[in-house]
Amino acid sequence: MRDYLRCGPLGFHVVDLAVNLSDGSYHNVDSSDMAFQMAAKLAMKEGMAACGPVLLEPIMKVEIYTPSDATARVTALVPQRRGQILGYDAREGWPGWDVVEATMPQAEIGTLIVELRSATAGVATYRARFDHMEELTGRLADEVMSGHGKAA
Repeated sequence: MRDYLRCGPLGFHVVDLAVNLSDGSYHNVDSSDMAFQMAAKLAMKEGMAACGPVLLEPIMKVEIYTPSDATARVTALVPQRRGQILGYDAREGWPGWDVVEATMPQAEIGTLIVELRSATAGVATYRARFDHMEELTGRLADEVMSGHGKAA
């Protein structure tokens, strides 16, 4: 089962799954390690097809530190990167600075610093940490599946 879960029905590692073996038997002639592995793989293939697997992507919680006069430009960048603004407030101990809190897919963070620096005369910065996994749907899911060599 573990071998099957490393490259599941969509071609990616399978997470958030529990497997329960409820019955089985051993026979000296017919039973072998390979036979049990094949039985488990076939059971997983049949079970996963029935449960409707989905693609997940990591979502990061992002804190963006920016001068107050650039906050509007920074908040405009977040939705362009499939992010969602959670709020913003004055940065404690930094007069004239704000901290913008948002969630954003990890795939969209790669060149975020370039756009932040461009929007703030080179002074904004950010901190990101993993928050949760979320389903990836639509055109992006199709692109990931086609790029991975699997039919969507």
